[in-house]
Amino acid sequence: MRLMRRQPSGRICPARRTHHRRSSGFTLIELLVAMVIAAVAVSMLAVNGLPGAQRGLRFEAERLAQLLSLAQEESQVRGRPIRLQADDAGYRFLILRDRQWVPLIDDEDLRARPWDESTAVNLQRSDGLNQVEFGRDVVSAPFVIGLARGEAQVQIRANGLGVFDVQ
Repeated sequence: MRLMRRQPSGRICPARRTHHRRSSGFTLIELLVAMVIAAVAVSMLAVNGLPGAQRGLRFEAERLAQLLSLAQEESQVRGRPIRLQADDAGYRFLILRDRQWVPLIDDEDLRARPWDESTAVNLQRSDGLNQVEFGRDVVSAPFVIGLARGEAQVQIRANGLGVFDVQ
C-alpha cells in the first residue's frame, strides 16, 4: 500500500519520504559512554602507573621463587647440590664441583642477577642453617626468605616439598 499526499494545488501524488537531517554534535548517550571509557582508562593508569617499591619487590620475589623451583629440579636432574647465594646487590646460584662451590654459568636461567635496587635479604630456616641448598632429595627443610627495600617487604615461603609461595 502506497501512501498518498495532497499537494497545495489540490493534486494527489505519492508521498515522498522526507529524511530529517541529523543535527551535528553528540547525543547525551554518546557523551556518557565517552566519559565512562575515559574514567576507566584513567583509573587503570592510576592503579598500574609507575610501579612502587612494593610492586617491584614483589615482582623480583616472584621471579626468585620460580628460579628456586627451577634450581631444585636442576639439582635433582644433575645429581649435584645447588645453592643460592644472595646479598643486597643481587643473587646467584652455585653448584658443587670437585668439592668447591662455583657459579652456575652454563645455565642461562640460573645466571647471576642484580636486584633492581639494594635489597636486604633475610633467611630463616627451621633447621637453623644459613644457606638455601638443594640436593638430590626431593624433600628439604622449610625456609622463609625475607626481602626488604625501605618500607616494602615480601617473603618467599618454601614448604620443603618444592612449593614456593610469595607473600
